[in-house]
Amino acid sequence: MTTLWIAAAFVAAYLIGSLSFAVIVSRAMGLDDPRSYGSGNPGATNVLRSGSKKAAVLTLLLDAVKGLIPVLLVRLFGERVGLGEGSAMLVGLGAFLGHLWPVFFRFQGGKGVATAAGVLLGFEPLLGLGVLAIWILVAKTTKYSSLAALIASGVAPLLHAIFWGGSSATLAIFVMSLLLIWRHASNIAKLINGTESRIGQKAKPAEAGGAAAADAAPVAAPANRAERRRNARQAKRKTH
Repeated sequence: MTTLWIAAAFVAAYLIGSLSFAVIVSRAMGLDDPRSYGSGNPGATNVLRSGSKKAAVLTLLLDAVKGLIPVLLVRLFGERVGLGEGSAMLVGLGAFLGHLWPVFFRFQGGKGVATAAGVLLGFEPLLGLGVLAIWILVAKTTKYSSLAALIASGVAPLLHAIFWGGSSATLAIFVMSLLLIWRHASNIAKLINGTESRIGQKAKPAEAGGAAAADAAPVAAPANRAERRRNARQAKRKTH
């Protein structure tokens, strides 16, 4: 029965993680699809390149919350059905995988930094805060969000093993860190050759081609149509 509870919680967390808030928030605020400019990544850092700090902050918070809530629920109520801390991190991994490969967005997701932070905060608040502090320190010093994410994610499983003892939860954190680093492969290459974008840098057309760009184009169209309608109304008022 416990296995069924774990499976159900994992699937539920994956579905929650599959909500790509970078795309959802951008649509709601009339912005271009984040997959169509900058790095092409549907995440808060790329949304910031649209010029809307409000949209970026909202995306960041929602991406973190979708990682935090499933883990926190298991931590608070999981013992009633036999779910321990290892199960909580497994559920968090489900939310993280949903962000990386969202079923609702053709499995084209982000890199998972904010969602991973939410998972760690829900699982062990002190660990989450420590990792966030490392991210902030590196980001403020270098202005590279990707470098901050790489260092913070690399340190996370080590911190858990040292201060909380190695366990199945440590393994889940390690897997999450490896996936996050793997998703930053292109950023690592750009950091090495000096072409990586800094935090707040103005948006450029998406560097990510192929399926992601093709998928983004139909989404960006409604915003362009809305802009054309506004221009048409303004032109009509001028003629009258």
